[in-house]
Amino acid sequence: MKIRKMELFKVPPRWLFLKIETECGLTGWGEPVVEGRADTVAAAVEELKGDVIGKDARHIEDIWQTLYRGGFYRGGPVLTSALSGIDQALWDIKGKALGVPVYELLGGKVRDKVRVYCWIGGDRPANVAAESRKKLAQGYTAIKMNGTENMNWIDSYRSVQDCVERVQAIREAVGYDLEIGVDFHGRVHKGMAKVLLKELEPFRLMFVEEPVLCENLEAFAELQRHAAIPLATGERNFTRWGFKQIFESRAVDIIQPDLSHAGGISEVRRIAAMAEAYDVALAPHCPLGPIALAASLQIDFCAINAFIQEQSLGIHYNQGSDLLDYLADPSVFDYENGHVNLMTKPGLGIAIDEAKVRDAARVGHNWKNPIWRNEDGSVAEW
Repeated sequence: MKIRKMELFKVPPRWLFLKIETECGLTGWGEPVVEGRADTVAAAVEELKGDVIGKDARHIEDIWQTLYRGGFYRGGPVLTSALSGIDQALWDIKGKALGVPVYELLGGKVRDKVRVYCWIGGDRPANVAAESRKKLAQGYTAIKMNGTENMNWIDSYRSVQDCVERVQAIREAVGYDLEIGVDFHGRVHKGMAKVLLKELEPFRLMFVEEPVLCENLEAFAELQRHAAIPLATGERNFTRWGFKQIFESRAVDIIQPDLSHAGGISEVRRIAAMAEAYDVALAPHCPLGPIALAASLQIDFCAINAFIQEQSLGIHYNQGSDLLDYLADPSVFDYENGHVNLMTKPGLGIAIDEAKVRDAARVGHNWKNPIWRNEDGSVAEW
């Protein structure tokens, strides 16, 4: 079952898809992308082709180790995202070859459905009360929102109060019928994060994500002492070695590895097991496309500590194309009472509409995240 071809498709709104084809005609799909750096990751995939084409597609672990260890430099967002998409596609092929979903090859299911959450409010959060009512009516049981706009290293209490009032508006609109995750998005620095966490504690949040940037790991332990809110991070960490210090810090309650960034299905399965040993919950990061979501769900179905899954249907980034648009059968992700039911089709469990992908790739995209500045002109975290 040798690999004979690898083909990339840059499709709206901001995604990069990979198709791997074997000599026997089986194909697999992956999603190797860094948001805003699709061309860079595509170049990395192209460079890795020589170590993939001609190899047996069934030898997933050997290919993973070759791509990871075979170059002197390793890790980081670009190389690991390229590796992640290749890994996803290989698991898709193997599942199809054996006629089973990927989670069956990873030990089998531990649950029959996975809870999902959706985004509200956009990059600069607004209209959150109305949007929370809408999501509740659609059957969701959990939402996530950006907590703040850009913030100075030490900011005003008006900025703090703005965040508090938004969360309060949701609680007043829907009570506790919706769980709320608040994403600080690395926009907040330690001094203000302490204040915000304390002020938000009465609202019984599901979690606060990236209360500070992940490279400031030592700050997480200090923040834990200021409020009893579960803290989450991990979307900007790569491979088990990038998560090792997080676990050793014992300061994070939820990890959020991204199946398109952290090393693919192979590596996130290992990261999930490491998290379980430290009594840490798993909530994979996925504001991406349908392939990344399908890969994430394969892990969720077989990892005991997975408790909720991010997904991008209707997210503010999806302008012109949305999560379901590239699927031959969009019903595979039908959300029922805020959950996705067990996916039973082989491989990743989805069928890509290749004709639609090829048409969209002719349009492509040049998505970049915005560059924000503070009132004084200094660059702010987005």
